[in-house]
Amino acid sequence: MWAWRWPLVAVVGAGLVFLLAWRACRLVDDSRREARATVADVGKAAREVAEGFKTGRITNTFVAAIPQLQPGGPLLELASFESTETFTRKDERAILFDLIPLGTNVTEIRVPVTYRYHLQLSDAWHLDVHGPLCLVRAPRIRPSLPPAIHTDRLERRSERGWLRGGVEQQMDELERSITPTLSARATEPAHIALVRESCRRRVAEFVRVWLLREDQWRDDRFTAVTVAFEDEPERDLTAPPPTLSKN
Repeated sequence: MWAWRWPLVAVVGAGLVFLLAWRACRLVDDSRREARATVADVGKAAREVAEGFKTGRITNTFVAAIPQLQPGGPLLELASFESTETFTRKDERAILFDLIPLGTNVTEIRVPVTYRYHLQLSDAWHLDVHGPLCLVRAPRIRPSLPPAIHTDRLERRSERGWLRGGVEQQMDELERSITPTLSARATEPAHIALVRESCRRRVAEFVRVWLLREDQWRDDRFTAVTVAFEDEPERDLTAPPPTLSKN
């Protein structure tokens, strides 16, 4: 019995060493396979990202990144400006076939107003690729209605004709007309023209931030953004200087 003791110990020890070595090799092989799988996954993800930024697909990639909120969808605030608006109403009266004037009641209101403009992110967008230039056709600029009226700085003035009654009712009617009048003014092309270039720059910044988040704003991908709005005439967006450039 004692004669076989040490040979048995040697055999058992060798077996344990073999098992440990085999287990270590398996762990190394598993790690290598996992590493190769990770590298393959990263490469696949990179290819999918690059594929999403090709012409014809970049719009879908961009739209998919926009949060969808209900109702109406999210807004992108673009620009604002303040203007002091004046509203005047006159009421002339006369008798005896307008031969005898009774005078003119005049009411006037002056008030600062802030006009704000935005676009609806859920409206149609179109993005295209021209080398390192990202071409953006953005939704039209919309006014935020009603405009903000700064009633704390509102001024009233009234004049009464020499044979006329009070002007309180006329002043009340003038005040009630302010909000619808301002809402109509906010949509006028002249008002939108005042903020159009600021809005263009804001949209370009918005797209640039998205490109940065997607690791696409860099020297070997996109380095410039050009923006046009839906209500602007069709033109070659590669011709003018870009709205925003990396350098």
